[in-house]
Amino acid sequence: MTIPDITIAVDGFSSTGKSTFAKMVAKEFGFLYLDSGAMYRGVTLFAMENGMAEGGKIDEPALKEALPGLDLHFQREDDKTLLYSGSRCIESLIRTMEVSSLVSPVSAIAFVRAWVDDRLHAFSKGGRVIMDGRDIGTTVFPNAEVKIFMTAAPEVRAQRRYDELVAKGQPSSLEEVLKNLQERDYIDSHRETSPLRQAEDAFVLDNTHMTLHEELVWMLGLLQGKFGLLETPGITW
Repeated sequence: MTIPDITIAVDGFSSTGKSTFAKMVAKEFGFLYLDSGAMYRGVTLFAMENGMAEGGKIDEPALKEALPGLDLHFQREDDKTLLYSGSRCIESLIRTMEVSSLVSPVSAIAFVRAWVDDRLHAFSKGGRVIMDGRDIGTTVFPNAEVKIFMTAAPEVRAQRRYDELVAKGQPSSLEEVLKNLQERDYIDSHRETSPLRQAEDAFVLDNTHMTLHEELVWMLGLLQGKFGLLETPGITW
């Protein structure tokens, strides 16, 4: 199956499995995967480690002055895309509850979004790209050939996030995780700059009761219908 050089934008609420879905599609269909959420988490970690997020409040002037010197970039390792800050891999550090509790306020800052958008555009030049986040199809790549908006029941999303934290040995409670998700949903949907919303031409993927295999089959059907593709060589169903 030959897929044209296109950009696929994947947006949606937190813990809907956007990154897992995008990585799976990238692997199966030969796309470059870019994780915009990781970039925002990287900026959040940077602020936390440099005293710009004391007491849960962001020191915006200090962050704005320091941000140009931050070197965040992706590296491919063992079929995975990992986020680095300079020469340090920060992939595990950006997935903690501490970072999760601050990433929405940080990502709501206009100059942070502009900084991340510039880098995402640079990363995406020259090839087939799939990218996930909160405003990829509405702001970052409004002309993306395929836009997907992912959603799932809040309780299901909270359970997924809780299980992920437990597997990583990061103690938390299901109630705390659900509260964090609800707070992030509100902030993401009501921020002044590039709020989370479904693009008018996006395909909705509600994966509340779907397996990863079913999501991949759904994506295959979408690509076949949109581009008239009939064969899927090399893919095991």
